[in-house]
Amino acid sequence: MKRELRRPGWLTTPILAVSGLSIGSGIAQFGVTAVIGDVAGAFGEVGNGTDLTSQIGLPATTVGLALALIRLTSLAALPVAAIADRRGRQRVLVALSVIGLGLTVFAALAPSFWWYVALVALARPALSGVNAVAGVVASEETRTKDRSAAIALVTAAYGLGAGLIVVGRAAAGTFATFRVVTAAAIVPLLLMPLIVRGTREPRIARGHLREHGIPGAVPREYVRSVAVLSVLSGLIALATGPAFSYLFVYGERVLGVAPGLLALLVVLAGPAGLVGILLGRAAADRIGRNVAAGVAMAGTGAAVAWAYGGTTYQLAVGYLLAIASSSAFAPPTGALGAELVPTRIRATLAGWITFAGVLGAVIGIAGFGILADATGGFDRAARTIGIVTAITSIGFLLLPETRDVELEDLEDPASEDPAT
Repeated sequence: MKRELRRPGWLTTPILAVSGLSIGSGIAQFGVTAVIGDVAGAFGEVGNGTDLTSQIGLPATTVGLALALIRLTSLAALPVAAIADRRGRQRVLVALSVIGLGLTVFAALAPSFWWYVALVALARPALSGVNAVAGVVASEETRTKDRSAAIALVTAAYGLGAGLIVVGRAAAGTFATFRVVTAAAIVPLLLMPLIVRGTREPRIARGHLREHGIPGAVPREYVRSVAVLSVLSGLIALATGPAFSYLFVYGERVLGVAPGLLALLVVLAGPAGLVGILLGRAAADRIGRNVAAGVAMAGTGAAVAWAYGGTTYQLAVGYLLAIASSSAFAPPTGALGAELVPTRIRATLAGWITFAGVLGAVIGIAGFGILADATGGFDRAARTIGIVTAITSIGFLLLPETRDVELEDLEDPASEDPAT
């Protein structure tokens, strides 16, 4: 008798479907990062001077504040994601994907710099909510031995979407205006009917959703764990926010790096991110969620401090190392978050992590641009946030290790929700 071949628990149809939604989110969100310099140049005035305004088209502070505003609107992802604890994962995930992708497509028609910023800013909460809820679905569709792998797959899918949009931009050459690149979000939007067919409500979520309570509220016994994990997620975003958001502005406009070379970096970021994800997954399952997450966070801070040192070599090496380290951060942190709280507030925790990550990224992005204008360069700003991120990674020691926890063990049908 032939032995029946079964797919691994992290490669089931529902997880592949939410990975498809993550690809669409990556296309929409990273497309904005890739073209923000082009948007500034199109609506600003590029000159022949050596100052940052002449190189970029608009003051670095203006671009920094615009990027910060876009990130800031993702704070609304907290109540948005928390709705999934009451209305269900599937319904919320599909709705957020349609809204986020649709608004991004409309941004391609923007008549001015701030109109563009406003439209992509409106899309951001929905797209950030997709990322948060997709991770929750991946964790709830798997057992503990497959959980970090499923989260790694969803994380890699987002990276694939980001890579596709950047490679497409470079391949299209002069045809790839910011309008064309932004409008590329219509592709995953049109594929939504096909992707949605593979989604479903996770079994464990069907009987353990919240029936009442304020979206975003956390029961008292879980406040400390939620707060610590959220703050640490915000601190790593303090470094990754500006490091990844300023890649094209800094590379093309300041260092004079050719778009093709930056596209190559993004292509290489795929393998680097994959290596990081695999290392993060292996470390999470073998040495524990906390140690793996802490080491990855420290490595991310060090890489960002190196990346903006002033040479193309440093940018390339530092960027790839930051990609690998931050990618390694996702599997252990995602698994840890799922295993710290019961189902009724799991999406809420994901929302708080997103909220803190956005806040950290906003502070980092805005501060990066302001410091760059004040000092005439990006190197000091990068060193400051990189060192802060590396040192504070020790905070993971404040959280319990959850490597062997099954989600069913966290459920208590008789419990009351003290937050309501």
